[in-house]
Amino acid sequence: MFKNMIIYRIAAQWVGVLEQVEQALQKTPFMPCGATNEKSAGWVPPRGEAHGLLAESVGGQWILRFMSESKMLPASVLNRKVQEKADAIELEFGRKPGKKEKRDLKDEAKLDLLPMAFTKQSSMWVWIDPQAQLLVLDTGAQGKADEVVSLLVESLQGFGVALVDTQTSAQAAMAHWLLTQEAPAGFSIDRECELKAADESKAVVKYGRHPLDIDEVKQHIQHGKLPTKLAMTWDERVSFVLTDALQVKKIALLDAVLDQAGDEGGFDTDVAITTGELAKLIPDLVKALGGEGRAQIGQQAASKANVTGPANAPADTAPAAAPF
Repeated sequence: MFKNMIIYRIAAQWVGVLEQVEQALQKTPFMPCGATNEKSAGWVPPRGEAHGLLAESVGGQWILRFMSESKMLPASVLNRKVQEKADAIELEFGRKPGKKEKRDLKDEAKLDLLPMAFTKQSSMWVWIDPQAQLLVLDTGAQGKADEVVSLLVESLQGFGVALVDTQTSAQAAMAHWLLTQEAPAGFSIDRECELKAADESKAVVKYGRHPLDIDEVKQHIQHGKLPTKLAMTWDERVSFVLTDALQVKKIALLDAVLDQAGDEGGFDTDVAITTGELAKLIPDLVKALGGEGRAQIGQQAASKANVTGPANAPADTAPAAAPF
């Protein structure tokens, strides 16, 4: 549970009620792809029980599960089907189909093939911490996170979020930690790192299972390569990889946590242990990056999270010219 984290600050004016969240999610349950559907997505019971609740609360932490399914239709198969249709037209009418006709043939071929295509399913844990006003998604792909956030914003009245933003960028902080060989309080630097040049060369240097307290790493940074990934451990309890986009990947609970948990298992135990550790890791990580920064959605900017347009209306310099 939660191998990755993309972290959002929930708008302060949203006051969530679990029962209302459940009702909202019931409007978009997951349904498998139909014969001619290329993709489907929606919510499934996080406990895995048929007809179970879509929003579960464990120790005050709300857990949801998003499911998506897509048809696997290889381009080579689709192109071959299109070519078969084009050859049939040429054979019957003695002409080759034009560009527009070929596009139509591609749509026809896709409809023919979709009922026979294999499907691929993927799911994502979604965690809402109503007290800390945080939304956490178990994915390392921003595109997938955007899909879930959009669905939540559409479903939950008054719900708005912004990616957690810090005073110091993750990249600048990682560079400083590697140069000084001093991790922030409560953290330690592990043995994995990726450095990328900022110039046109885009040169990349990767270290895996390798000590990072060496002059070579410092020299790469001094010569313009900046860290994009850095493996770290928090409080000897959770290991992870921090990225320059402030994503947390490869999360692993360490022995200190697992030994304390004992042999008990099950959904409630897994949720309690995982959210219990990550709920303490997140604020420590934000603190290590100088605290929350420009976004401040939890404060004044929260009410403006989903508002577009200028902050102040421009002055009307020619009121008489208005058409009505």
